Amino acid sequence: MSDERYVVLLGDRRYAVHRKWARLPDGESFGFISDLVVDHAGRVHVAQRGTDRPVLVFERDGRLIGTWGEGQLAEPHYISAAANGTMLVADRDAHQVLRFDPAGKLMQALGRRHDPSLDAPFNHPTAAAEAADGEIYVADGYGNSSVHRFAADGTLIRTWGGHGDQSGAFTTPHAIWVDRFERVLVGDRENNRIQVFDRAGDFLSAWGDFYHPMQIWVDDRDYVFVTDQIPRISLLSPEGKLIGRCRGAINGAHGIAGDAQGNLYLAELPPQEITKLERLD
Repeated sequence: MSDERYVVLLGDRRYAVHRKWARLPDGESFGFISDLVVDHAGRVHVAQRGTDRPVLVFERDGRLIGTWGEGQLAEPHYISAAANGTMLVADRDAHQVLRFDPAGKLMQALGRRHDPSLDAPFNHPTAAAEAADGEIYVADGYGNSSVHRFAADGTLIRTWGGHGDQSGAFTTPHAIWVDRFERVLVGDRENNRIQVFDRAGDFLSAWGDFYHPMQIWVDDRDYVFVTDQIPRISLLSPEGKLIGRCRGAINGAHGIAGDAQGNLYLAELPPQEITKLERLD
């Protein structure tokens, strides 16, 4: 059975499942793998918690080629890519959002380190995303139930949300993405939905049929990938229509990202590993 290949289907694409794609040197093990992102060179940056090496960098073939974030990241929760090649990390338990270049150099910091705020940035933030014009949107999801909108220079523009299950309120906003249609997609985890807002924070719609949605990633076709705790991956059209669904490779993906070739990478929940879904067609 060791040579058997598993295949999953999402919409019009099939993927071969490669478990334990990322390889660590002998004797080393992962921390709690939280999320990942693919940079412009195709390298996969993996954020992990509970370790003194917060971010691991893997080459396209799964080889570990570097680390960064040592002494700068406490509990990286989600990591996302910006158009200029930098990466935004929600440092959850340090109550900050930090921007790094691909080599791990700190470029920008939002929030006061180790200084949480109730109903203001930040109180255990979960995720950050950058819009095309450089504005930054943060899901402040464990201690607060809010989304914060910042100018590119870090100036706070607006906060919206609040605890609840009505439209525009949240119970653990866990993931966030800004798409090219000027919409902000928020994974409202405990309310089992994706809420859609305009850039000003006005509610547009809600997409359901999820169980505790975890992460959101949008590809170059504007298709929306959502992981949840079923565990499974759902593929949605830009309008939120379900067009594909498959099971998470093992216990489900806390994080998901893709590369320019259409391959997907999953940050798997325990047991810790990175799974690659290789695009076949």
